[in-house]
Amino acid sequence: MAIKQKNDTSQRGSRIKLTSKETSELIIEGIVTIVLLILLNIAILSLAQLLIKDTTTTKNLIFDIKEVLVKTFSNEKFYSLGNLTLGFMIIFDLIILYWRLIRRYHQMQLRHIISELHYIANGNYGHRIPFELAGDLGRVIESINGLVDSTVEAIEEERKIEKSKDELITNISHDIRTPLTSIIGYLGLIEEKQYRNEEDLLKYTHTAYSKAKQMKLLVDDLFEYTKVRQPSTPLNLIQFDMEQLLAQLAVDFEIDANKKGMHVDVITTPSPFIMEGDTEKLVRLFNNLIANALKYGRQGKQIVLEAERVGSEAIITVKNDGPQIPEASLNQLFDRFYRVEESRSQETGGTGLGLAIAQSIVVLHGGYIYAKSDRKWTSFVIHLPLMRSTIE
Repeated sequence: MAIKQKNDTSQRGSRIKLTSKETSELIIEGIVTIVLLILLNIAILSLAQLLIKDTTTTKNLIFDIKEVLVKTFSNEKFYSLGNLTLGFMIIFDLIILYWRLIRRYHQMQLRHIISELHYIANGNYGHRIPFELAGDLGRVIESINGLVDSTVEAIEEERKIEKSKDELITNISHDIRTPLTSIIGYLGLIEEKQYRNEEDLLKYTHTAYSKAKQMKLLVDDLFEYTKVRQPSTPLNLIQFDMEQLLAQLAVDFEIDANKKGMHVDVITTPSPFIMEGDTEKLVRLFNNLIANALKYGRQGKQIVLEAERVGSEAIITVKNDGPQIPEASLNQLFDRFYRVEESRSQETGGTGLGLAIAQSIVVLHGGYIYAKSDRKWTSFVIHLPLMRSTIE
C-alpha cells in the first residue's frame, strides 16, 4: 500500500489561512453583529427613556446617582449620565462583537482541521495536519498527528509481519518441494520397476531415504524455530556448570571434527562456571553454532568454545579459524534461510534455520548474540545473564 503525501511542506507549523470566501463570511458576520447591536442599543435607550418619563421614582434615583458622581469627580460633564451609559454600551458592544467573531473564526479553524482529517482518513497516512494553534485546538491537532503516527507504525509493522510470513512460506515450500520431488521421482522408478539390478534398487531407496531425512530435519527445525520465537515460551531454569556443558559438547562433536581434520577446545574462566538457564535449549543453541562451524569452517583446524564471567554476564564465544565471512553478510547471518554462499549451502546441506533458532534461544534467555569475522577467526559472541530469574 503506497502512502500518499500532501504537499504541505510550506505550511508545516503555520497558522490557518482563511480563504477569500471565509474572510467575506467573517466580515459579513461582523457587519450583521454591529447592525444587531445598534438596533439593540436603540431599543434599550428608547425603553430607558420611556421609563424615565413615566416613573417619578426612577427619575429621583437617577438624579441621586448623578449627584454622587458629581460630588466625587469635578468634571460633571464628562461623568454625565449620558456619557456613562454610552461608554458602558460601547464596551459591551465590543465584547459581544469580539465574542461572535472569534467564535466564527474558531468554527472556520475547526472546518480546516476536519478537512485535513478527512484527507488523512482517505488513505494519505503520510500527511500530517500542519497547523500550529494554541489552546484546545492545538492539543487536538497534536493528538491527531500522534494517532496517525502510531497507526502508520502499526501498518508498517503489520506489513513486515505479512512479508515475513510470505517469505517463510515461500522458502519452506521451496526447501520441501526439492527433496519431495526427488523422493517421488525415485519411488516412481521403483514402482515402475525402472531399475536394472538390486544395486540400482538400493541406490534409489537410499536416495529417497536421505531426502526424507532432509525433509524431517527441515520440519523439526521449523517447529523448533516457531516454538522459540514465541516470547511466552517457558524456560526450565536450573543452575548448571557451563564448563561441564561445553566440555560435553566438545566430546559429542569430537568424531565429526576429526573427520574434517579439526579439533574442539574449551576455555572457561572461572572454573567451575556456575550460571542459570534452560540447559535443553542452550544445548540446542551450541549444537547449532558448532555444527555451523564444522560446515562452514572448512580449511580451518580449530573450533574454540570460550566462556568468561564479566560482571553479571556470561560471555560465551564459539569461534573457528575457517574462511572469513564478508562484512556485508554479518548482519544477515541470523535471518531465516540466509546463506552466505548458495553453492556452498547446497554442498554442505542444512535448513538455513540454525542460526535463527540460536538467536531466538539467546533472546529467550534475556541476552543477545552477534557475529564478527576477520582473517584469523570467525566468532559468534553470546551475552547471557548469569542469573536469568533475577531480571524477571
